[in-house]
Amino acid sequence: MSTPSLSLPLLGAQAGFRRFSVGEYHRLIEIGMLTENDKLELLEGYLVHKMSRNPPHDAVLQLIDEVLAAILPAGWRTRIQSAVTLSNSEPEPDVAVVRGDARTYTKRHPQAADIGLVIEVSESTLDGDRLDKGRIYSRAGILCYWIVNLVDRRLEVYTNPVGSTEDATYASSAIYGPRESAPLILDGTQVATIAITDILP
Repeated sequence: MSTPSLSLPLLGAQAGFRRFSVGEYHRLIEIGMLTENDKLELLEGYLVHKMSRNPPHDAVLQLIDEVLAAILPAGWRTRIQSAVTLSNSEPEPDVAVVRGDARTYTKRHPQAADIGLVIEVSESTLDGDRLDKGRIYSRAGILCYWIVNLVDRRLEVYTNPVGSTEDATYASSAIYGPRESAPLILDGTQVATIAITDILP
């Protein structure tokens, strides 16, 4: 098991672009100026295109969903590519493990306090998922962030969020290879272990 690192922002360097608040973003959706066909998500105030998916990516989503469905304790469930509302972002992580049941989020998206784990499945988006998404999730105080790294066929686990501005990051990180298993920790308690080979294509 080795340790990856998160670095400085990419999105914040794009000076000159207009930023939107989460409220403004919601309003654009409400009045129909933005639809799901636009394939955008709000990251640190920027409207960012979501990358197109490929078969390995979608297969991993299915594998993760099936693995988690079998081991999540009562009161937790998965949401696949659904929005979460943070202070200045509304990302749509590939997988979020959230509190509640199928009706908990009929009138709002999960917020940071509702989230036990976010997961991104990364290939062409690996740098952005490490840097920008890592900063966004850590700033929000989301306790655990996983990247399923399809390039190197491994799981990157980030925990212990620190910082509240552009320097937000995860203080602890670990890498698990295909022959290893990773602990699934929710609210500071290990609830299961996951064999990495079970979530790789």
